[in-house]
Amino acid sequence: MAPVDSTALLTDHYELTMLQAALAGGTAGRRSAFELFPRRLPEGRRYGVVAGVGRALDALEAFRFDDDALAVLDGVVDEPTLSWLADYRFSGDVWGYPEGELYFPSSPLLVVESTFAEAVLLETVLLSIYNHDSAVASAASRMTLAAGGRPCIEMGSRRTHEQAAVAAARAAYVAGFEASSNLAARRHGVPTTGTSAHSFTLLHDTEEQAFRAQVSSLGAGTTLLVDTYDVAEAVRLAVEVAGTSLGAVRLDSGDLGALAVQVREQLDRLGATQTRIIVTSDLDEFAIAALAAAPVDGYGVGTELVTGSGHPTSGFVYKLVAREGAGGELVSVAKKSVDKVSVGGRKYALRRRSADGVAEAEVIGIGVAPVDDGDDRALLVPLVRDGEILGREPLTAARDRHAAARDELPLEAQSMAKGDPVLPTLFV
Repeated sequence: MAPVDSTALLTDHYELTMLQAALAGGTAGRRSAFELFPRRLPEGRRYGVVAGVGRALDALEAFRFDDDALAVLDGVVDEPTLSWLADYRFSGDVWGYPEGELYFPSSPLLVVESTFAEAVLLETVLLSIYNHDSAVASAASRMTLAAGGRPCIEMGSRRTHEQAAVAAARAAYVAGFEASSNLAARRHGVPTTGTSAHSFTLLHDTEEQAFRAQVSSLGAGTTLLVDTYDVAEAVRLAVEVAGTSLGAVRLDSGDLGALAVQVREQLDRLGATQTRIIVTSDLDEFAIAALAAAPVDGYGVGTELVTGSGHPTSGFVYKLVAREGAGGELVSVAKKSVDKVSVGGRKYALRRRSADGVAEAEVIGIGVAPVDDGDDRALLVPLVRDGEILGREPLTAARDRHAAARDELPLEAQSMAKGDPVLPTLFV
C-alpha cells in the first residue's frame, strides 16, 4: 500500500473542543474505555457484517497532526491544545471483532482503551469507516447468499464518491463478491474484471466489427455485450465470431429472466453449451433471488450494493462506557437518553453455538468475559496493543471468516424477507 496522508482532520470540531476543555480541567488523562456498537440492526435485517477493520487500522496509524493539519486548526483550539496535538500518538489498546465477522444488536465491535484525550479523537474517523464499509458488506452478504454460489461482481464505482467506491469494492469482496470493476481496488488485493460497454459497440459501423475487434484483442474467452441492438442477432454473431468457446455473453436490460432462458436455448442450439450468461442492470438481493431459477451464471451489481441496498449506513455509535474514578478504579458510565440508552461497562463477547456448531446467541459480558461452554467462539481479538498495530491480515482471511461465520447461522438467516435478528443478544 502507498503511504497514507494524515487522517487527523477526518474528525468533528467538537472532538477538539472537548479535548481542550478536558486538558484545561485536568480530566484528559483519565483512563477510559470507549465502544463502537450498533443499538439495533437496520430495519428488517437478520444479521450484519463487520467490514473496514483493516482500513480503520490504517487510519489510526496515520492519525497524526502534522504541520498542515495544525495550520488548519488555527483558531479552532488554543495554543496548549495545539501543542498537545502536535505530539499525538495513540498509545492505548484496541480490541475488536475481526473483519468479516457477523454482528447483532449491541455487539461491541470495537473496544478502545486509553486516556480520554487519546480515545475521544478517534470517534468520527472510526465511525465513518465502519458505518460505510459494514453497510456495503452487509448488503453484499445478502446478495451473495441470494446468488446461491453463482459469482457476483461489484460494478458500482460510478454511483458513489470516488474513494467510497474503492472502499465499497473492498467491503464487497470481504462478503463474498468475486471481483470488482474498480482498478484501485487491486491495491487491497481485490481481483478486477471487465470487458466492454455499449459505447464500444456503438463506436463501430456494425456489431460484428465490434465483436471481432474485442475477440481479436481479448480472445474467445471474453464476455460480449449482446443487448445494444437485437439480442438474438447479437448472440448469433457472437458465436459466429468467437466460436463455441465464447466465454460469456452479458445482458444489461429487459426482462433478464426471460431473456436468459431464450439466450441459453439459442447458445445451446449453436453449440456454445459452455458459454456463460452474465446479467447486470440495477440488481439487488431481491432481483438476484428472483433469478434463482433462470439459467444465469453470474451477476454484476452496482448502485444497490454501494448504497447498502436501502441502508446506506449501519447506525453504529461510539460511546464512553467506563472511565477512571477518584480512587483509580474503572467506573461504569452510560447514557440514559430516551431511545439512545447505552449499557455501561467494558464488554466482552462470544458467539454461543450448539454442539453441532449452529450459532444460537450473541452473549455479552459486562466487566467479565462470558463463560465458554466448550462449543462457543470468542469474538473480540486484539487489534492494537500499546499503540502498536497487531490486527492486520490479508483480505482473504476476512473473506474466509465471513463465509465460515455465515455458515454457522440457523437456516432462517437465508430469508430475504424482513425479520428480526436471527440471533438474540444476551447480556450476562
